[in-house]
Amino acid sequence: MVPAGPVLLREPTEADTDAIVRGCSDPEIARFIPNVPVPYTRDDAISHLKAAEQDWQRGGASFAVADPGTGRWLGNIGLKPPNPRGGVEIGYLIAPWARGRGVAAAATAALSAWAFAHGVHRVELLAEVENLASQRVAMAAGFQREGVQRHGTPARDGAYRDLVSFARLSTDSGERVRPFLPPLPGGSLSDGVVRLTPLEAGDAADYHTLQSLPDVVRYSVPPEAPTAQESEQFCREAGMLWLTGARAEMAIRGADDGAFAGHIQLSNIVPPLRQAMVGYSMLPRARGRGLATRAVNLVTEWAFGHTSLARVVAGTSPANTASHGVLERAGFTRDALLHGALPGPGDTRLDDLQWYRLRPSG
Repeated sequence: MVPAGPVLLREPTEADTDAIVRGCSDPEIARFIPNVPVPYTRDDAISHLKAAEQDWQRGGASFAVADPGTGRWLGNIGLKPPNPRGGVEIGYLIAPWARGRGVAAAATAALSAWAFAHGVHRVELLAEVENLASQRVAMAAGFQREGVQRHGTPARDGAYRDLVSFARLSTDSGERVRPFLPPLPGGSLSDGVVRLTPLEAGDAADYHTLQSLPDVVRYSVPPEAPTAQESEQFCREAGMLWLTGARAEMAIRGADDGAFAGHIQLSNIVPPLRQAMVGYSMLPRARGRGLATRAVNLVTEWAFGHTSLARVVAGTSPANTASHGVLERAGFTRDALLHGALPGPGDTRLDDLQWYRLRPSG
């Protein structure tokens, strides 16, 4: 047995069978672990218990995650046999009724420490790009993000999915990796008129329509419309990039009906300078109602209130007077005109009128 804070890692037993069947029937487990059978039966659970014994014989490890007081099954966690380079891969699944209270992170941290105590020098963890919960677990357990493996795993539908690669070394501190950009409080930002939500794969069609509008393309950098595939990938990867601190991508919605009205982002984030850039675009039906100004205000105030950012900037075309008005109403000040700063159509260069807003003093 391995103590793991709020849980215990122990040997899986036949008494876990019914709980395993219930847990592995969860749609999220089926979505992100394609080798879990659907539907999941008692025979599948019994096969898992037999495979767990074989994992040890092959040089791996397999544990049940359990409640330390009752012994009740809460999930599975294990290590694959060492790869040719000496590293091992950790994998886990947690039952729906045990999520949201640090069970996965505690189990992952404890099993990693156990592996290091048994001579392992590197533990690897892989998570699908859209599996943000698993990526948060990795960071909470002290794993460092190392990159993305393109088409790293086959999905249930026969396609391939990208994987985010994390690792923790025996020499690492194991301390929680805290993202520079926190999640939105309560999952969204709203002033009662507009609501901002993290951009997701389900927003791809609306996002693509928006980014393909001629007047949006004209003021984009570079001024080129994305392909449908690029828009889909952009939305699919948005949550992952939020966790890395690279940018925060959000959909602008009506607070009343939740309909997609536009897009806003906090990007070009430079933590040492405590500076980031805001950018936005709106569907035609949502323009002229002050929604963009409200969205810029919400994002800027969130940045100042929930991160260490002290300066938010924006760049506009000198001809984009509508955007100038948005920024002025949102409390931004004209900063400078940079001549030929941006790529234009062909080999041309375009001027960039820059704006800024500072964190309130005190």
